[in-house]
Amino acid sequence: MANSGSNVYGEDEAITYKSSVDETALKEQLDPLSYAVLREAATERPFTGEYNDVYEVGSYRCKACGAELFKSEAKFKTGCGWPSFYQPTEGDAVVLIEDRSLAPRVRTEVRCANCGSHLGHVFEGEGYETPTDQRYCINSVALVLEQA
Repeated sequence: MANSGSNVYGEDEAITYKSSVDETALKEQLDPLSYAVLREAATERPFTGEYNDVYEVGSYRCKACGAELFKSEAKFKTGCGWPSFYQPTEGDAVVLIEDRSLAPRVRTEVRCANCGSHLGHVFEGEGYETPTDQRYCINSVALVLEQA
């Protein structure tokens, strides 16, 4: 899957992230669902997330480390139940990893390139009329919207 210059890593490949996260402090700082999604790759229930139907102008940042991940201009309505974007802010804002947790189905996991937190998954070829033909399906609890 193409990603503005990023490759898809295999599940077992070692990835070096730009910064580390103090797991103890993060667990104390976040609500249980946010921690489970960001650090344990859980998923929030569809249509329950704070940003599912929000289209205000701004930047979406990683809730764990504050790195900028997506711009509101790349957000689009899909009806899937989670915020959807057609591209990250920069080619190196996210890391893509092959996800075989639902084998035999293979998905592509999206993580913050700065701290390695799980954000969601990216899908391609679904027919949405976007510049990239990609849908970054991201958990609201993994994000913080910084309004412009």
